[in-house]
Amino acid sequence: MKVFADQLPAALARKLPKAVIVAGDEPLQHRDACDAVRAAARQAGIEEREVLDVEPNFAWGRLLETASNLSLFATNKLLELRLGNQKLGQEGSKALAQYAEMMDGSDDLLLVSMGKVDAKQQKSAWFKALDKQGIFVPVWPVDASRLGYWLRDRASHHGLQIDLEAARLLGERTEGNLLAADQELQKLALIYPANTRLNVEHIAQGVEDSTRFDVFNLADACLKGEPSRASRIVNGLRSEGVEAPIVLWALTRELRTLLSLHQHLDQGQSFEHACKSQKPMIFDKRRPSYQKAISRLSMKRLHKLLLMAQRLDLAVKGVSAVPLWPGLHDLAMTMAGAKGLLAETPWTYRISANN
Repeated sequence: MKVFADQLPAALARKLPKAVIVAGDEPLQHRDACDAVRAAARQAGIEEREVLDVEPNFAWGRLLETASNLSLFATNKLLELRLGNQKLGQEGSKALAQYAEMMDGSDDLLLVSMGKVDAKQQKSAWFKALDKQGIFVPVWPVDASRLGYWLRDRASHHGLQIDLEAARLLGERTEGNLLAADQELQKLALIYPANTRLNVEHIAQGVEDSTRFDVFNLADACLKGEPSRASRIVNGLRSEGVEAPIVLWALTRELRTLLSLHQHLDQGQSFEHACKSQKPMIFDKRRPSYQKAISRLSMKRLHKLLLMAQRLDLAVKGVSAVPLWPGLHDLAMTMAGAKGLLAETPWTYRISANN
């Protein structure tokens, strides 16, 4: 049964299913959906929890063994299968189908956390079997036209109210990044009393008075070719406890945008038209920064930087031993045009400054 993320808590309150599949790449809603399942499990008296992280060469027999093992402390348990963007393959698909056959005689709850599920996967035997007795939660990015309404509703989670125009401004300042917008709402909840109604002035003032660096300042420094500023911002983000995946998301997003601009220009389009074709569109005030960046970073170099970002993503997931924050620092510095820095870096994703 398909249930959208905002309807999930109510669906879980009505009846706890035997399986929940949370699928999608939008991190905030994905996290909230998984948290809602865990909370519902605790409410139902499920006290034991086992987590299986699926990595390359994962032994799928562990899933069935874990499901078969009797709990020493409780009659049932929450079993979390964290797939991320790993492919199931034949072995994984078969194991999940077998697990579905075991669900009738079990009181356990299976939570499958994964990336996007395409139409082909939704027609597979394992998906249909789990979906028949469970809930499928597709996690979609919030459309730009709905973002203001979504943030207006989200503010209530932090004990605040917010005008629609203020919510739209917050969405614009955070460029549609729900995690970043939610962090801003958390910060505002610490500043203002409960039930404060935030207006445009509150949002503008809060951003202007903020002394902390944010990921969008970092992206701006990288685009403009300001390595010293980029270095300070990365160190500031780290000291403030900003999560590394948010920083990596911001840098990767700019790399992909720059690649797209190059491709449009190679097709003979004007720079203005290339900027308008981006999603979201690059506004006039930011276009000079992108123009500087594409003149400095060739397509070959951008592809190498994306490879570097992919290896850092593996480090985020615990698959790679690459040092995460030093790697983010080097990625930002290279994007900003620092010379000679990475030539001294001993890591396997090192990029020569001459490429």
